[in-house]
Amino acid sequence: MKNSFSEIDILLLNKKKAIKQFLTRENSNPARVLRYLNYENRLKELQEELIQLQNWVDENKEKVVIIYEGRDAAGKGGAIRRTTEHLNPREFRVVALPKPTEEEKGQWYFQRYVKQLPREGEIVFFDRSWYNRAIVEPVNGFCSKEEYDIFMNQVNDFERMITESGIRLIKLYFSISKDEQTKRFEEIKSSPVKKWKFSDVDKRALELWDDYTVYKKAMFEKTNTESSPWIVIKGNRKTTARIDAIEHILDKIPYIGKDNETTTHIDF
Repeated sequence: MKNSFSEIDILLLNKKKAIKQFLTRENSNPARVLRYLNYENRLKELQEELIQLQNWVDENKEKVVIIYEGRDAAGKGGAIRRTTEHLNPREFRVVALPKPTEEEKGQWYFQRYVKQLPREGEIVFFDRSWYNRAIVEPVNGFCSKEEYDIFMNQVNDFERMITESGIRLIKLYFSISKDEQTKRFEEIKSSPVKKWKFSDVDKRALELWDDYTVYKKAMFEKTNTESSPWIVIKGNRKTTARIDAIEHILDKIPYIGKDNETTTHIDF
């Protein structure tokens, strides 16, 4: 069955950007190239809307925290980069904390995250967050059962306290299949510029897939609260996941000047 393209589709496919896609991407065909061009156009629209959101946050001295969680190679970093690409760098931060120091290990678990919370007029994006203790740490033996139980007992109260203090909290979880994670790990390991990302934790991720699933379910059951719900992003297709994540952010924050026509979800 032949694909039918509209006049607008044909115009897009004849642009320089489309021709470049045909020449540089493997297994290119008109439908795939068109989907990518529609993704780029949609992304541009949403990024312009994100600037409106950021201006509102700044002008109204709002404080916003956006958490990106998910399995290794789920696309969290790429989604953050697309979200922040055209924002004013002075008014947002991306936080990706390394493993805790010896001093931090002796502190209240949430203490080092409290230090990273936003000032007035700022958005903070957490590339992994305090939820390391909900899944990654117990699965890999980086915390004790007692430490895990204390975290699970405190996390909802912690989030209630920060939201009651005026912080707007959005929690995104990027979900991918085991096959997709396997594929992405192979791509990372074979890439000269990405292979540094493949850590010892990544090496064990596939072997411990079922353990991750058990702790993920426990996390959702305990922490998917009415005041701080989880938003699950289907991440097997990176482009779709990036668009969905931005749409949810724009939907959840009631900024002035929102273009409802632009922010309404559309398939591409």
